[in-house]
Amino acid sequence: MHIVTIEGIPYAWLEQLQEIHAHVFDGANLPLEKLEKKEGLLCILAVEGDTLIGFKLGYPHPDGIFYSWLGGVQVAYRGQGIASQLMKQQHEHIKTLGFHKVRTYGRNTFKAMLITNLKHGFDILSTFIDEKGRHKIIFEKTIG
Repeated sequence: MHIVTIEGIPYAWLEQLQEIHAHVFDGANLPLEKLEKKEGLLCILAVEGDTLIGFKLGYPHPDGIFYSWLGGVQVAYRGQGIASQLMKQQHEHIKTLGFHKVRTYGRNTFKAMLITNLKHGFDILSTFIDEKGRHKIIFEKTIG
């Protein structure tokens, strides 16, 4: 496995990215148009051969903090630390872009990701109910 970092839309990986996203997020679609609206999109991809096995997407938030937006790993590859590797690579890369903080939102339904966030030094700032009525946890971390 190797990690690929793409600033912008990962056109060559788009179909596989959308498949993993749909599986991780209960069939939810991730249209190209939604990605195109994310200015400063950063894509960190875990690739084995010519197969995408995991991803981490984020973009700069207007308040100057980098927002780690979406991520997921194919079921067959879970439990191998891939999400952690993607997160570490994202944090290293955004440091080079001048960011000092990263924020993400989590949901209780994705407990493995909540644990991963805590293991990697994120603090819980607060919680809120989103527009779809889902309870979300706000995590934030200061990076080097």
